[in-house]
Amino acid sequence: MNERRILLIIGGGIAAYKSLELIRELARRGVKTSAILTKAGAEFITPLSVSSLTGEKCFTDLFDLTDEAEMGHIELSRSAGLVVAAPATADLMAKAANGLANDLASTALLATDKPVMMAPAMNVKMWEHAATQRNLETLKGDGAMIVGPEKGDMACGEYGEGRMAEPADIADEIEAFFLKDAAGPLSHRRVLVTAGPTVEPIDPVRFIANRSSGKQGYAIAAALRNLGADVTLVTGPTNEKPPAGINVVRVQTAREMMSASEAALPFDCAVCCAAVADYRPEIETPHKIKKERGGLTDIPLTENPDILKTLSKMTEGRPRLVIGFAAETDDVLGHAEAKRNRKGCDWIVANDVSPGEHCAMGGERNTVILITEDGDEEWPEMSKGEVARKLADRIAGALKGPALVKAAE
Repeated sequence: MNERRILLIIGGGIAAYKSLELIRELARRGVKTSAILTKAGAEFITPLSVSSLTGEKCFTDLFDLTDEAEMGHIELSRSAGLVVAAPATADLMAKAANGLANDLASTALLATDKPVMMAPAMNVKMWEHAATQRNLETLKGDGAMIVGPEKGDMACGEYGEGRMAEPADIADEIEAFFLKDAAGPLSHRRVLVTAGPTVEPIDPVRFIANRSSGKQGYAIAAALRNLGADVTLVTGPTNEKPPAGINVVRVQTAREMMSASEAALPFDCAVCCAAVADYRPEIETPHKIKKERGGLTDIPLTENPDILKTLSKMTEGRPRLVIGFAAETDDVLGHAEAKRNRKGCDWIVANDVSPGEHCAMGGERNTVILITEDGDEEWPEMSKGEVARKLADRIAGALKGPALVKAAE
């Protein structure tokens, strides 16, 4: 299908209000939505609110003669590339798992010949019940994709697993589904992205690290995936949720990140966005160092492997494009240009991480300078997602032609 379209089935539950934001989020990503609102779902949101966001009629009744004449529940169930149930209540999951079809939603699930994705939402005890877990395994066995649920506070006052996944996370999974067979400009290109900080242990309770949140690297990984790239994300410890549809390798130390990056070879492009610790303690002690003994005032350090330089100066199998990042607090351009020459990478993305209200490190926005052999290009302040998309577009353009850089001598 050229058109990216889903059929959204909205079950009954307080999480139904999230389906409205899901429709908005999908529209922002160019995915169109047709919708079925169950009778129980209509107790929480209205057909009018759904149709006003989809721009189409919201279907509700299996036995509506007009709907059957104009569309028909069979055609409705097969008119989109993916059927998504969100929220997928315990009742809706039970009907789908056992082949029941006594309303429009369950009939559409049984009649469809398209893949099905479900975002469960229910009380924690309902989710943990043996019957629900049996139905879940049946649905998975039948090929249904499951997103969530998450842990959190329930509308009923309880806490636990059962909250519907956030709309943006569901949209990520939907987008990844449509992208897996899409012919984007980076299709058949393998890309490495490093992100986040590295953590260098001193003793069992202390470590050397930095303030990197991983937000920019994760956004870059998602943007490259959206252009069809086969992305491997090697990430230090962060609170960010990895984008769907990419290979994620979690590491702690710089040495682990170096090993994981080399293990991912070969790839067409490497984007080294991680804030890798320059040094680590020579010895990691197995016991807590007591400050009373003065052990914390003299910790010998040794240099960590230089991932960017290693990839840039490979004599065999060098990526066609190697991109580094330079986080600076003063003379941003000068230090970044010197880093590019010193490391031997093709591009450097420089940004000012001086402390302040809008500090890029850990924040949501960034102001960068793209430095290449052709010169320097200052980009205006924008969200990290926008920076990622713009950089991904530049990467796609650069990888169109012949090899950009010969293997380093």
